[in-house]
Amino acid sequence: MIIYEALSQPWLGSQAWQAKILKGVLAILMVFGFWSSTPAIAAPDLTQLSENALVRQAQTAQRQGELAQVEAAWNELLRRHPDNAALWSNRGNSRAGQGKLAAAIADYDQAIALAPQAPDPYLNRGAAYEAEGEWLAAIADYNQVLALEPQDAAAYNNRGNALLGLQDWAAAIDDFERAIALKPDFALARCNLALVLFQQGETAESLTQLRRLTRKYPVFADSRAALTAVLWSQGQTGEAESNWVAVLGLDPRYRNLEWVSQVRRWPPRLVKALGQFLALEAS
Repeated sequence: MIIYEALSQPWLGSQAWQAKILKGVLAILMVFGFWSSTPAIAAPDLTQLSENALVRQAQTAQRQGELAQVEAAWNELLRRHPDNAALWSNRGNSRAGQGKLAAAIADYDQAIALAPQAPDPYLNRGAAYEAEGEWLAAIADYNQVLALEPQDAAAYNNRGNALLGLQDWAAAIDDFERAIALKPDFALARCNLALVLFQQGETAESLTQLRRLTRKYPVFADSRAALTAVLWSQGQTGEAESNWVAVLGLDPRYRNLEWVSQVRRWPPRLVKALGQFLALEAS
């Protein structure tokens, strides 16, 4: 999972850099849940670090999953440069990764106020609204992204997710298909499409898509778990059980139906199929 990218030298105060706000963080966080940090490691006195050193500190802490330290680095940079939109957006990402959604939204608000033509803070704020179940607010932000960048595949995928929250299955399918047309290797959008196709009763096509994804991305737990449920619903018990063994090795959270329905937010027909499979496994 990539939340931060390397910052080039001219980032401070540069309007060009302020427009280069990082995107896509919450599309992943929404699927796999919020990050949890490893045990805290003592951080240096950030006030004594240069700006480039602070950026490196943020990158290192991010790779280690120490998002509180990442946030601390952005805090210090914001103390020095409170009018830099990219810094506000970056701190919002670190806060979102810790589940501090209200604080993250406030940071995205500030980034938007400073750089209203930058699409990425709208994208990330929309995903934070999604995490709070604010579907219409999320869709409004994704619409704004698409008004600024009509070819943004992440915005179509995320809007499709928000439409799933409203159970507008047909509109969600349209958005996932648009995301895939723009970015054919967008595995998450392809998986989302397969899930909602199953919801709509297009089981054969859903199964075809999930098998393709699982062959291409064998460690993609979401597609394997969905494939398990769809296979079981079609009476293909042996293949379902084989895929389930792999799922448990990749991400055991799929045993938890509440997580699947409330955090991952699978459509209800697929959640029901997985629940029936789990009941059979337990017996």
